[in-house]
Amino acid sequence: MSEKDTISMQLVREALLQTCPAGADTALLARAGIDAGQLDLPEARVGAEAYARLWRLLARRCNDEFFAMDPRGLRSGSLAFLCRASMAQPTLAAGIETALAFLGLMLEDLQPSLVRQQGLAEIVINEPRDTPRRAFTYFTFWMIVHGVACWLAGRRIPILAIELRCAEPPFCDDYRVMFSENLQFDRPRTRMILAADCLDLPLRRHPEELQRFLAEAPGNILVKYRDPASLARRLRGDLRGRDPASWPDAEGLASGLCMSVSTLRRRLAEEGQTYQGLKDSVRRELAIAWLADPVVGLGDIAERLGFADSSSFYKAFRKWFGCNPGQYRSVALGQEGSGAVVPAAQP
Repeated sequence: MSEKDTISMQLVREALLQTCPAGADTALLARAGIDAGQLDLPEARVGAEAYARLWRLLARRCNDEFFAMDPRGLRSGSLAFLCRASMAQPTLAAGIETALAFLGLMLEDLQPSLVRQQGLAEIVINEPRDTPRRAFTYFTFWMIVHGVACWLAGRRIPILAIELRCAEPPFCDDYRVMFSENLQFDRPRTRMILAADCLDLPLRRHPEELQRFLAEAPGNILVKYRDPASLARRLRGDLRGRDPASWPDAEGLASGLCMSVSTLRRRLAEEGQTYQGLKDSVRRELAIAWLADPVVGLGDIAERLGFADSSSFYKAFRKWFGCNPGQYRSVALGQEGSGAVVPAAQP
């Protein structure tokens, strides 16, 4: 992980909120490589490696790998046990079920379950209390579950959407980079929606790989945060704010940026991006966001996205996510479907 990848100081404050209730421990922050003098600066950022070191230090200090955000918590060694039990399973679905079962046993308030509905999968967090948790609590849970799932599968598992019961916090940029641009708050339940086809991936992890994974954790499950000022991030934001039908071609975009097309391509390539890839990514984000709105018809969505007709949109959506738009809408809106809860296996 490159030190140029940074995380908002807001997340540092969130991590300290319950682990250091009497106030920030400047000595602990210094050991992590974080300047305590920047804690109150709204725009301050820290290196992702420093945040990972803080995570490890806080976990050892509290004997809790969940930052004291649950009455029982996750004692030191929980992540190792979770990974060891999950990697012994034959498929990613079984591995996730095992991980969720373990988390359900260890945690008191967050009780997760895996649900499959046609071409989609949901990881739902069931909660006994009426008051939602902090967004940081939910996202820390998702960081563990999604990070382990990606390691088990040996590839990044795309997230279609995340819904949370809590209100939207004043900072979400890092969460959107880490998980998904499609974050929805003040929802009836907290869940992560994935394409179900990934659940059939076989697991072939070995003990040596586990030791390496644990030695590098949690830095290896923190997404490499992009520079907020990067060209790709700026272009992505511009595309979201415009009608897809009015998106410029590469020549028009380069002209507007006062650079040549070759320079545009080179700048994006340096960030691991292409203009077409950015457009496709934003088009997918808009599709799933509009499908969560029951008022917008499928034909209207197809037209808004620039497809010739609903059939073309249908085919593209199946190619993107492995299910059709109607199936995704029924899950996103919580309508009854033919899916069933997958009971979590005991670790």
